[in-house]
Amino acid sequence: MKTIAVLMGGYSGEYEVSLKSGAVVYQALAESQKFKVWRVEIFADRWEAMDEDELRYPINRADFSFDYQGQTIHFDAVFNAIHGHPGEDGPLSSYFDLLGIAYSNSGAFPSALTFNKAECNLVLQKFDIQTPKALFYIEEQSDEEAVIAKEIGFPCFVKPCRSGSSIGVSKVASAMKLSEALKKARAVDHKILIEKAVVGKELACGVSNHEGKIKALAVTHIKPPSDWFDYQSKYSGETAEITPAEIEPSLYQQIMKITEDVYQILELKGLARVDYILNEKNEPVLIEVNTIPGFSAESILPKQAAYLGIAPSKLFSASVESCLPS
Repeated sequence: MKTIAVLMGGYSGEYEVSLKSGAVVYQALAESQKFKVWRVEIFADRWEAMDEDELRYPINRADFSFDYQGQTIHFDAVFNAIHGHPGEDGPLSSYFDLLGIAYSNSGAFPSALTFNKAECNLVLQKFDIQTPKALFYIEEQSDEEAVIAKEIGFPCFVKPCRSGSSIGVSKVASAMKLSEALKKARAVDHKILIEKAVVGKELACGVSNHEGKIKALAVTHIKPPSDWFDYQSKYSGETAEITPAEIEPSLYQQIMKITEDVYQILELKGLARVDYILNEKNEPVLIEVNTIPGFSAESILPKQAAYLGIAPSKLFSASVESCLPS
């Protein structure tokens, strides 16, 4: 029986969200009875494995092992449920590559690229994937507010380039609120993205390669209680999520196909999710690629799997099996 680590925690504002995702994955993999599963919580100053009694054991980061009841436990593979740094943005993928340990998520470069919203969109635009009109700032500019007002206009979204769960993101309705939004985004990342707001239905499409080929799961229509899908809307349980999305069948299939194309273009691996908004022409505009989407009970991708009749134990165990060496 293979020994699997479920990673959770991390160093970012998505720490609590990651704990919820990791708990769901751990429970599902344990229920599958296919693996010996351990939880591994990642902190900035320590990494710890946890047993069923919540007792903790320090991880030796030289080889990602730990001592337990007189034996050294080594892992055959890792299911990464860390949103944000250092799980979603590439460092842990590099670490496991160096150690030769299989992992469920995308590799280091695709992870780093997709986590940087601005740079990811620049790549996708080269493949005719439609993204919002945007400006990208690496550092503060004296005339940036005037340029944003002229080039992008209002309403717009101000985002940290490297963040998830809408942390640091603001929807700005007028120039009066722009300075505050820029400061909020820069408190998370010095690289920021300003996007023209696309008004229309927000849609999300899960995708994976766990069946041996790239396959989109389903399209979900997201209807938050506020006028955009902010942090509160994502985790309050108040957002309506309709799967399958009630859109034209041809548009539904188009979004499924675009999602599979994006997965292939970016060389992703494992479970991922691509988010869109329909513009005034009813065209899907890509707004984000998530290489480690939410896996908790409130999350979209597990609900899409459930719509297809795929239980969490099957979904997550298939993802682990697909990354193990044949």
